[in-house]
Amino acid sequence: MEQLSTMNVEKKIIDSYRKDEKMMILIFAQWCINHDLHPLDLYSKAYPHQKGNQSLKEAMELTVPKEESGDIANDTLLHVLSLFGNEDLAFIVSEEIEKMNGSRK
Repeated sequence: MEQLSTMNVEKKIIDSYRKDEKMMILIFAQWCINHDLHPLDLYSKAYPHQKGNQSLKEAMELTVPKEESGDIANDTLLHVLSLFGNEDLAFIVSEEIEKMNGSRK
């Protein structure tokens, strides 16, 4: 019985992680849309050897036009990406942020 309980806890942890990961992907995709960037393009720069990302494609279907979206702070996105170990993607996003900040000067 104890092993079954442990398996249930592990399954719940894994399920929770997957839900959180999907939310992170959606935040990234919406941030890109809000800044007139294409999520798949940025993702491909960070991970050039990965062919497509089904989770990202699914998240893109859930995004809304930037006019309908709330603001996603740059720091929030970078923090969420770091929480999930997406350092390469966070680096690419940081480069885009620097470009945006440079164009505002």
